[in-house]
Amino acid sequence: MTEHSLWRFSRALHRAINERQLADIEPLLDDEVEWSIYGPIDLFSFFGARRGKAAVLEVIRQIGENLRVHRFDREQIMLGVDSAASMLRYSLTALDSNKPISLRIAHFAQFRAGKLTSFRVLVDSFDLVEQTVGYPIHLPRIAV
Repeated sequence: MTEHSLWRFSRALHRAINERQLADIEPLLDDEVEWSIYGPIDLFSFFGARRGKAAVLEVIRQIGENLRVHRFDREQIMLGVDSAASMLRYSLTALDSNKPISLRIAHFAQFRAGKLTSFRVLVDSFDLVEQTVGYPIHLPRIAV
């Protein structure tokens, strides 16, 4: 049995972020890869949608310049032949402030011939914003 594409991609992504080893992840990306991180773009410029290998490599570089991954735990995972979905909890550090960040994400990945063709990440953005600004956000009650 061969290794699932997610495991190779996951290892390469974390090396690219923490060690700035983009050469390891570049061959795992399809030339027309679609990449989206859904979250507060105003706070994190590397969130949003990108298309193409060069644009995705630039996003990964930007993430590595801003965050360090200390740990991640897979809470749930589903693997298909050429797809994967996971719920993850990350422990990160914001490099500019040295502030710890705990973050939950869901990701959905699709592969073809071992290369990533689509990557969608949903960020628990409310929690992320509260941690980033450093205080709880109190929203008005909409319904009683």
